[in-house]
Amino acid sequence: MSEKNSYPGYLQTVLTNRCPRCREGRLFESTNPYTLGKVLKMNERCPVCSQPTEIEVGFYYGTAYVSYALTVAFSIATFIAWWILIGFSLQDGDYRVLYWGITNAVLMIVLQPVLMRLSRSLWLSWFVKFEPDWKDKEIDRHTLERMVPDHMKNW
Repeated sequence: MSEKNSYPGYLQTVLTNRCPRCREGRLFESTNPYTLGKVLKMNERCPVCSQPTEIEVGFYYGTAYVSYALTVAFSIATFIAWWILIGFSLQDGDYRVLYWGITNAVLMIVLQPVLMRLSRSLWLSWFVKFEPDWKDKEIDRHTLERMVPDHMKNW
């Protein structure tokens, strides 16, 4: 009976901001999303498998759409939770909808660094495939051909 390597699942990899290729290396320099100045500071390459984290110039602009979808989903979830736990009423003059809106806004501001990192992790995982035998295989040349070192950090 052959022993298979145990790798974390896709969801765990994305939620813990791990490299999508090897599912081991950390994508960000700091593990704490609330470290000022390093919120979005990513390693240039995965420290484990050397997968580049920026595939092409401006690669992470697409994360704005992912972040938007995450914040909408979060707002819908808090709205439903508020509705079930506290409820909404239009007759009693209560401002429960306003209280939900304020609470939701504060939570989204507090969670913004986490949501931004999560959107980057998701975005990268959609373009870089998991490679269980990454030690025996080279990095996909298509990934490297799209990078122009002279244009990096030239914004």
